[in-house]
Amino acid sequence: MELTMQKKVVLGLQHTIAMFGATVLVPLLTGLNPSVALLAAGVGTLLFHLVTKQMVPVFLGSSFAFIPPIVLSVERGYSWASIGAGIVGAAVLYIAMSIIVTFVGSDVIRRIFPPIVTGPVIVVIGITLAPVAIGMAEGEWWLAIVTLVATLVAAIFFRGLFKMLPILTGAIVGYLSAVLFYSEFSFDAVGEASWVGWPEMTWGLGDVQWAAIALIAPIAFVTMIEHVGDILANGRVVGKDFFDEPGLNRTLLGDGVATLFAGLVGGPPNTTYSENTGVLAVTKVYDPFIIRIGAVFAIFLGLVPKLAAILRTVPVPVLGGLSIVLFGMIASVGMRTLVEGEVDFKKSRNMIVVGLILVFGLGVSGLSSPLAIGDVAISGLALAAVIGVVANLILPIDTEEAEIVMPSEKKSAQ
Repeated sequence: MELTMQKKVVLGLQHTIAMFGATVLVPLLTGLNPSVALLAAGVGTLLFHLVTKQMVPVFLGSSFAFIPPIVLSVERGYSWASIGAGIVGAAVLYIAMSIIVTFVGSDVIRRIFPPIVTGPVIVVIGITLAPVAIGMAEGEWWLAIVTLVATLVAAIFFRGLFKMLPILTGAIVGYLSAVLFYSEFSFDAVGEASWVGWPEMTWGLGDVQWAAIALIAPIAFVTMIEHVGDILANGRVVGKDFFDEPGLNRTLLGDGVATLFAGLVGGPPNTTYSENTGVLAVTKVYDPFIIRIGAVFAIFLGLVPKLAAILRTVPVPVLGGLSIVLFGMIASVGMRTLVEGEVDFKKSRNMIVVGLILVFGLGVSGLSSPLAIGDVAISGLALAAVIGVVANLILPIDTEEAEIVMPSEKKSAQ
């Protein structure tokens, strides 16, 4: 069926709505500018499509995986420009990996990032962020709970497009509740903001600090895992193998170029968005041009300072209520990855790999003082990803390996 331009514009706007909530939530949680995040997401998506021969219907938005290192960087006193340099460093790793894939092929990447590695790493992301969500919610628990309940109701009971936008629904309900009943709510900043203008940017190479780069850049290895899964899922929905054409090397390069732009202008790192893959599955319209229309809408929204001012009036407890759902879902997606990958936990090897990822990821992230080599802090998330990949590659696979018997099982056997 041939779609008119008007219908394509409406479908493109729907994609913008689908990515909007999560994309602006990341800068709101980290202190970055939401207008720059929208601009970076829109421009980044267009750059991705340019690099991937305009074949892959993917929308890029703010990455949640980078929240912990960005928050930690702020706590350690690094400037926003140095944080941008760290994001640029992550982009360089993406580009380097795309070059490697060009020579070794995508099958090698599938072997490096199987479900036994990707699943627990995603779990670590969600659980590591859990204290952040609770910390934001505890200021005004009633407001966080109202937001949480509205989000859950939309996710479970709504139908159609609204079922796909539970975060946006929860944000609206929480925001309206704050306007009516939250004593600390204020519209002052909105009145002072202009309607049209270029957002304030922090140039990412204005303050290069290697300690900040070492803390932020390695998270790229974590988001590469997410990238591989999203490209596979997107291809299944569309009915094409994007690993074959345009190739994983091009999709990684596109993600890297988009994140490079984001780091240079002061936006959060970009990543492929499964929310928009869900929109594709519902509408069954896979035209990448429609995604690019959505990207133009995102750019337009990024050039409206009044919108950024409104977003910054969202109370922290509302963000806490949304984050409880989002971060919990991230951890659940990791568990689902293990289940769908049919990882056999009766095998001692598999339990060891997953256990190492969880202990190093959660343990290092939970230290009162960051693990560091000299002045360079080490991210627990990046360390867990590296250890998981290495352990999975070096531990031998024995099909006749003895099963681990837990103490309770021994007693029942006796």
